Amino acid sequence: MPANKDFKRLVRARMKKTGEAYTTARSHILKKPKSKRATVRASSTTAAKRSKPSNDYAALAGMSDDVIKAKTGCDWERWVRALDYHGAEKMSHRDIAALVKKTYKAGDWWSQTVTVGYERIKGLRARGQRRDGTYEASKSRTFDVPVKTLFEAWADDATRRRWLDGAAVRIRTATAPKSMRIDWNDNSIIAVGFTPKGNTKSSVAVQHTKLADRETANELKQYWSDRLDALADVLAARAE
Repeated sequence: MPANKDFKRLVRARMKKTGEAYTTARSHILKKPKSKRATVRASSTTAAKRSKPSNDYAALAGMSDDVIKAKTGCDWERWVRALDYHGAEKMSHRDIAALVKKTYKAGDWWSQTVTVGYERIKGLRARGQRRDGTYEASKSRTFDVPVKTLFEAWADDATRRRWLDGAAVRIRTATAPKSMRIDWNDNSIIAVGFTPKGNTKSSVAVQHTKLADRETANELKQYWSDRLDALADVLAARAE
């Protein structure tokens, strides 16, 4: 009852102040605003939701924010903002990569990495998929041999057949000891890059492109992992 009397006093005080009828004054008193604490909490929650990216950019791009920031100076959220500013979503892959390299001074490799990551984030391609809708399979490996020896293991027909399991391929172009392009037996294309790691070590990066679907890409990724294992055995046998 005391609480009810207090409430009626509040209503009568408002009636005296505003000239409102009892029911009108009562309805205004009942419409209490949220407490300051509740308002602050709600504002903080809203701000937090706005500040949090709607997507996990790193997961979509396939590379962590820490790595991309260490190598390029920006995390994925900043790259998306920067490239969106230039209208990159409507650009070709080549034009985006050129923009990243020229405007933001990223090297060739990281320009491509940023471009592919951006395209994945914007839904322009899926993981393992190119902008033209085809898929690719990539694999790399480091070997305890000079880069010249590694290149020759690919370039020499007899040696290549030993570890490539007799697959029928044709070398389209080759620049010793840096790169080569190979035609596969299903009209897909393999781009191979060779990198020295000092005088006695080197690495090879295989990019099998123009694949029809993700399943084929996954199968070939495992295939190239197995073939590079076989290549390691051949190189080890030659060193004995």
